[in-house]
Amino acid sequence: MRLTAHEMVKVSLFASLTAVGSFIYIPLPFNPVPVTLQTFFTYLSGIVLGPLLGPLSQLIYILLGCLNLPVFAGGTAGLGILFGPTGGYLWGFLAASFIIGIMTKGKSSFWRLVLAMALGTIAIYLCGLAQLIFVARLSLSQACWSGMVVFLPGDLVKIVLASNLALKLPPKLMQF
Repeated sequence: MRLTAHEMVKVSLFASLTAVGSFIYIPLPFNPVPVTLQTFFTYLSGIVLGPLLGPLSQLIYILLGCLNLPVFAGGTAGLGILFGPTGGYLWGFLAASFIIGIMTKGKSSFWRLVLAMALGTIAIYLCGLAQLIFVARLSLSQACWSGMVVFLPGDLVKIVLASNLALKLPPKLMQF
């Protein structure tokens, strides 16, 4: 795939925005998974960049963290994070951006955006829960509670905000 300069800038921008979102970090005392704004920018990467460039931006973000740049939640970095208990959520960013990009191709309405981001969120949860179960050795119910249920209200707010923002962005910037 050959990218134009404009596409490279947009991909880099979303990799950077996802990194910035990781610094908006609220640790939960009873939970290994923190609250961040990473998913907000992952949602937007799929909408703005589409099903190929959106996941590419998230892959670049993950690779930067693997190169020990402190871009993961709370300024952490390294392969240990990617393959640790919470790394599944990072893998889920790739899937979410792809799903959202596929579903929002063409003209999108508010509800189509919400549905696309809800399905993207499910992908993030599935990847995150799998890693919590297999790496952290949590039971399914423990993983669901600590890795999903406590985040549903915040993710709903992020979905609504990202949907509204996407509808207000200039059409020239968007994939649709």
